[in-house]
Amino acid sequence: MWLLSFIIFFIPFCIFAGVMIHDPRTLWSGASFLWMLFCLAVSLFLILSRYSEWLSSHTGLTGILVFMVIGAMMGVILFPALLILLFFIEGINIIRHEGMKPSNLLSMLFSVLLAGYLTVWPMLGNLGRDIIGTTLYTIISFAAIYILTLMAMYTLSAVLNLIHLRKKRKADYIIVLGSGILGTKVPPLLAARIDRGIELFRLNPDARLIMSGGQGPGEDIPESEAMAFYALERGVDIERIMMEQKSSSTEENLRFSRELMVKENPKIIIVTTAYHVFRALILARRQGIKCTGFGAKTKWYFTLNALIREFAGYMRLSWKKHAIVIGIAAGILSAGAVMKIAGSILSFIG
Repeated sequence: MWLLSFIIFFIPFCIFAGVMIHDPRTLWSGASFLWMLFCLAVSLFLILSRYSEWLSSHTGLTGILVFMVIGAMMGVILFPALLILLFFIEGINIIRHEGMKPSNLLSMLFSVLLAGYLTVWPMLGNLGRDIIGTTLYTIISFAAIYILTLMAMYTLSAVLNLIHLRKKRKADYIIVLGSGILGTKVPPLLAARIDRGIELFRLNPDARLIMSGGQGPGEDIPESEAMAFYALERGVDIERIMMEQKSSSTEENLRFSRELMVKENPKIIIVTTAYHVFRALILARRQGIKCTGFGAKTKWYFTLNALIREFAGYMRLSWKKHAIVIGIAAGILSAGAVMKIAGSILSFIG
């Protein structure tokens, strides 16, 4: 029993470790982590089953385990309601602090749609009892569950890519991604990125600090120039700063910053706001740039709203392969419905 339990957990653990060591910048990092946790739960269940007789004679320990199991079950049952409440409250907070903009309504819209899916959508399933209605309902349900699962995997993968055991990485270049300035002034969100970049720069003394950002609407100078001035005021040597001034998007930030590097196979660190790190790493991976991402903190209510926006950005990058998955499922379900209808017609004729 011990050997079986160990194998059930050890194999998924090795897969998760392999993904994290080879390249964690994919959804496989979050998926393999969840699979490892599930297998750990199975292993523990087998061990507890094996020693059930021993546990029965220790009522105190049994009571604690039962309480933990009930607590875990209640957590799973109440999680959707807590998630709806959390996003709704934080949606109100961001509107109160940042104003009524379309981009600031994402948290509240997500909570309303999720509440509708969990309450109204199941009732709609009872209205369509014919084969076509049932099939259509099942296809839409599959698509919704699939996208919600992707969002969960994206969020977990994003968190895993923010966890670092060490900051000293003998980096050659540290890229700080721009995010817009006010005239010539660096706003708080961008300042947090630069501060994080300077922190890592001091821990990697051989690195060059690349400020990345062009000049956009409402900006009197390129973002990278304002970022460089900000770093100079905090004691960074001007000779250690490089400025990338052509970019207007994260993808261009990475591509143009990579063109400034003269060292072959450099060790690169990317610095941006925490919620933006994972998508930046995905874009870097698509360009063949090997790098590690570090995140700067921002306000919690803003993070939730921005995380939905980042996931939407990820879906724009990879929508084709996910559309294929949903399309295959829809095709299988539709084929099953056609076969049922054909069977009904043949039975009626016969």
